[in-house]
Formats: sequence, structure tokens, C-alpha cells
Amino acid sequence: RRRLPGCSLLVPPTVSEELGWLTDHAEEMAEREAAQTFLRKHRTWGFELIRTTPLGNAFVEAIAERLLQAALLPSTEANDASILAESASLGCFVLLTSDEHLRGVDFQRLSFELAAFDLTAPVIATPREIVRKFFR
Repeated sequence: RRRLPGCSLLVPPTVSEELGWLTDHAEEMAEREAAQTFLRKHRTWGFELIRTTPLGNAFVEAIAERLLQAALLPSTEANDASILAESASLGCFVLLTSDEHLRGVDFQRLSFELAAFDLTAPVIATPREIVRKFFR
């Protein structure tokens, strides 16, 4: 927080929904407990859960569908497409994730597809990559 004053740590709607689902349905107890802990402490850690995007659900769904049609993500990864569309529509500069499908997205193609919606692609990285590169 000291190194990036004024930045917002946003949790897109689909991520919030997935965390809620994990609190009750995760197969591994550690994953269930991690989701519960995050939802309980997110404010203390400086995260803001976003319920809806300013551009509206229909617009975000259209973006997500386009990302799937362009085969930027596997067709089975509708939630990942929604997370990416929500992040772009929220104006996020960076999307922190450990999800392999999201991390494997071709940034140039993503930028091209999002430009059609007048949006900018966020840089996709893991939290570990950000810490290693910028906060040692």
C-alpha cells in the first residue's frame, strides 16, 4: 500500500461469487477456509468487493462472450471470461490471479478484442510475480 498510494484493490463480481460458492462447496477444507477468511477480512486488508460494474451486466456479458468466441479462453471458462471482462470494464490496470487460463491469455489479442468495446486490457500477473518484480 505504501508503494502504490491511492490504488484500489477491487474484487470483481464474479470473483466475489466464486468465493461465496467456495465457502460452502470447496472440496478441500483449506480452500473453503481460505475463502471464508478472505470474505471475513477483505476490508481489513484493503480490498473492496464490487457487486456490479458501472457499464452494466449486459455489456459485460457481451464482452465475455466475445472473448470466448475469439477463443482467448477455453469455452468451458465462462467465469474467467466474465472476470476478465469485469476487470477491463472497471478500468483495472492489473489483474492479479494464479488462474492458468487467465494467465495464458494472449495480451495482444485481448487488447484488440477489448478495443472494440473501447476498453483497455489489464496486465495479468500473479501476486508473486508483482512482488518479485517490484517490491523486493
